[in-house]
Amino acid sequence: MALLRFIIGRFILLFNFIFSPKSVKRASDAQQKLNEQTANFSLYQLNACPFCVKVRRAVKRQNLSIELRDIKQESNLQALVVQGGKRTVPCLRIDNEDGSAKWLYESKDIIQYLDNVANAA
Repeated sequence: MALLRFIIGRFILLFNFIFSPKSVKRASDAQQKLNEQTANFSLYQLNACPFCVKVRRAVKRQNLSIELRDIKQESNLQALVVQGGKRTVPCLRIDNEDGSAKWLYESKDIIQYLDNVANAA
């Protein structure tokens, strides 16, 4: 089973590389404003997870600057489980100015939220 998962994961990464989406072009001031809005976003993910690839493609398509945190790194996994409450990826962490954090877990919800942020800028 692990071998099959490994092979499928490599195909996902290969197709993602070949068919990578183009980033939207914005005026530099609009892009900088958007970068400031997304500076407090972190995407917890696994490299070959198909749902994570889907979210990363949306991030690239919208030309967003979001920190990627791979949960294969133990500290990222612990933060996701302890602070977010689940070991599910993809997960978007949004740090608020008051120190609290919002955690979005579903790829469709994450993409919809990111599209709304990008379109509002």
